[in-house]
Amino acid sequence: MALQQRLQQKLLQRLSPQQIQLMKLLQVPTANLETRIKEELEENPALELELDRFEDKNETADDYDSEGSSDETEGADNEYDNVDMNDYLQDEDDGDYKLKDDNYPEFAEERQFPIQSGTSFYDILSDQLSLLNLEGDQLAIAEQVVGSIDEDGYLRRETSAMVDDLAFRQNVMVTEAQVEHVIAMIQQFDPPGVAARTLDECLLLQLQRKEGEDQTVQLAIKIIESYFEEFSRKHYEKIQKGLLVSDEELKEVIHLITKLNPKPGGELTNESKELNYVIPDFFIYNNAGKLDLTLNSRNAPELRVSEGYRTMLREYEKGAKTDKRQKEAVVFIKQKIDAAKWFIDAIHQRQQTLLLTMQAILEHQHTFFLTGDETELRPMILKDIAAVTGLDISTVSRVANSKYVQTEFGTYRLKFFFNEALNTESGEEVSTREVKKILSDLIASEDKKNPLSDERLTELLQEKGYTIARRTVAKYREQLNVSVARLRKEL
Repeated sequence: MALQQRLQQKLLQRLSPQQIQLMKLLQVPTANLETRIKEELEENPALELELDRFEDKNETADDYDSEGSSDETEGADNEYDNVDMNDYLQDEDDGDYKLKDDNYPEFAEERQFPIQSGTSFYDILSDQLSLLNLEGDQLAIAEQVVGSIDEDGYLRRETSAMVDDLAFRQNVMVTEAQVEHVIAMIQQFDPPGVAARTLDECLLLQLQRKEGEDQTVQLAIKIIESYFEEFSRKHYEKIQKGLLVSDEELKEVIHLITKLNPKPGGELTNESKELNYVIPDFFIYNNAGKLDLTLNSRNAPELRVSEGYRTMLREYEKGAKTDKRQKEAVVFIKQKIDAAKWFIDAIHQRQQTLLLTMQAILEHQHTFFLTGDETELRPMILKDIAAVTGLDISTVSRVANSKYVQTEFGTYRLKFFFNEALNTESGEEVSTREVKKILSDLIASEDKKNPLSDERLTELLQEKGYTIARRTVAKYREQLNVSVARLRKEL
């Protein structure tokens, strides 16, 4: 087939670097905005925080207008002549929708990875290991075992795999029996249950520390050793039939086992982790029935273009236009001032988008913000807010997924207010959040000895006028992190 050439028109939607920069700034939560601004200040010397603003009102930008050439084929030399000095010498921070992605990869996610400090779980185990005074192969095995324990306190690695690691990586030839012997020694470390391979072994190690206290501990050990599967699935009838125990004895065992720690290393590792505090992006105050919306002041930093760079641009304008170094300097200054203005515009656009979106949510969920009653939440999806604000659905989604609002009833993620609609028998649309709240109340008030099944919960909701299927009830129950009826049963 012969090659052919043809012209074709296509209508494509492309995101400009300016739009990408705005989208990335919208995703940045208030807690990380200061860090993002600091990075921009370090990269762009033409951008600075406005602390003590002062202006020489006797100077106007019109005094520094330049006459440029229209020839664009001269490259960087004529770029100097085409500079409109008025664009860079005037004091104007407000701009249109013009943003620039300067030296940042497109759609790159900027994440902060905090460095943990303090004593780690590994350090705690290593300190106890030093007290055993092991030598030679035993020390090598112990170090291998301790290094294989995860932050929950479990030994997830097979014994045969550790034997191979010691042989191939450290040239230490040992048997599985030797490794098991050292594991048994490490299982006596604190916290109780450390170095267990499975959950039942972890619970047994903790119970064995209590062994000899009373008969309840002995019974608990028997149940974990012989009936762990039945116990985890709450098939209490099989346990009672097999061990001939009464309801009261089984209740004491359940109370004892539920007090054990299924993740012995979890508490120690959590102490060394950095706490993540939620910083609200918005504040809503109830002023005698009138709701006032304010933006967190951290979202509105005072930024401006450096006066020093404007001064340098004026000085270079007075210099000889034939100097190549001056031309390069003007191009550099122009780029930095452009980047500064674009970033300031992006921050302003971010503030406007946040307020516009939150105001639309406030108006739509006005009753909830007055009462705090979740059953008063109206059905609302991203498309509803996008239609009111004129923003794209993806923009509303970026705001809703990463921002918080503080009310007198608590602090909520904006995504909390978005929910689908469900029809009642009368044809009225209600929020799925309202149905989940009623479902949660029904489960909280149920008889724990005979918990409500999904079928019964469906019947109760239908009696209240909600047209809902059993599979939908099961889905909502899972979203509420509630177990099935059998696992909610208590003696």
